[in-house]
Amino acid sequence: MDYWAEIVGQPDAVRMLDAASAPDAVPAHAWLITGPPGSGRSNLAFRFAAALIARGHDRDAVFEQVRARTHPDLGVLTTQKLLIDIKAARDIVTTAHYSPAEGRYRVIVIEDADRMPERTSNVLLKALEEPPERTIWVLCAPSEADLLPTIRSRARSLRLVTPSPTDIARLLHERDGIDAEAAERAARLAQSHIGMARRLASDTDAMQRRERTIEIALGIQTLGDAMRAAAALVKVAEADAAAITEELDARERDEAMRGLGLAPGAAIPPQMRSQIRALEEDQKRRATRSLRDGIDRILTDLLSLFRDVLLVALDAEPELVNREREAAIRELAARWGAERSLAVVAAVESARERLKRGITPGLVLEALFALQSAADTHTFEGAR
Repeated sequence: MDYWAEIVGQPDAVRMLDAASAPDAVPAHAWLITGPPGSGRSNLAFRFAAALIARGHDRDAVFEQVRARTHPDLGVLTTQKLLIDIKAARDIVTTAHYSPAEGRYRVIVIEDADRMPERTSNVLLKALEEPPERTIWVLCAPSEADLLPTIRSRARSLRLVTPSPTDIARLLHERDGIDAEAAERAARLAQSHIGMARRLASDTDAMQRRERTIEIALGIQTLGDAMRAAAALVKVAEADAAAITEELDARERDEAMRGLGLAPGAAIPPQMRSQIRALEEDQKRRATRSLRDGIDRILTDLLSLFRDVLLVALDAEPELVNREREAAIRELAARWGAERSLAVVAAVESARERLKRGITPGLVLEALFALQSAADTHTFEGAR
């Protein structure tokens, strides 16, 4: 089972997929892996894909190619946009009919399958209804409810659980060499989100941005504070998004230039400019999505803070997520009480829903912090 060692807190899922990918097994033609953000859906999907493709004992070597997205028997459908467009779905469905070039199966992984609108989903549905003999689909989504019932009914479902902070901290310590105390803190602050825990543990700037988020939120008392906090946190999210995308953008551009036979930094001939423009448009869309993802991470961090406040206000004697801020949390809980704390928690959850609907991030944060500031004044009832 060493092959699956990086899959944290999912022993039942690992046993099922290990058995399904055994040389003598006959796996289902389509799988749906669901689980909360950070549970490791994508990592598990690509591990499974490599195990299905591999022949004999070459799973680790195949996985290295799968992880790099370079294996000829792997297809991946993902998007930097808010939704997966129908053209991308048609293109991947076409490749599903290719026979495996090297491995036992051709495997197509659809990350964020919940981002497929109905028209796009119907393109995939036709492929699932008449599956090629040696092609296996692996779909990833937060929950089964995020996909059409007709697609759910044609895939074998595998539900992941939220891994414990202890399991994640152990992985960070044993695999990545993170100090045990730092690993525990990162896993706790990431609220069991594996990718975010790794980032907080290994990236000092990421941890400092999270600390800045909590500091700004705790400093809000007036409406003026609320407006300034919203602007400041948009800048925090922009810095976070830039940190994620800038290096990737530069690497993609260099690779595209080499693919066109040009040296990095060279002048681009007019007949080749359309390819570079298309790449730049994709990168702009990714930057927009990264900013929204950054705002959502901020809202997730704020939700952990205000839930801590609520639990203290309820005298629940909780294990605080933001343990380092216990004094400020207890002071805020005493000032607000349970009812106002609950209203602020609900406001954060509503803010996340507004963000998903495409409302401008700055406006989402302004509305949230306006209500938070009202919780400290006699205008609270009207703001709610």
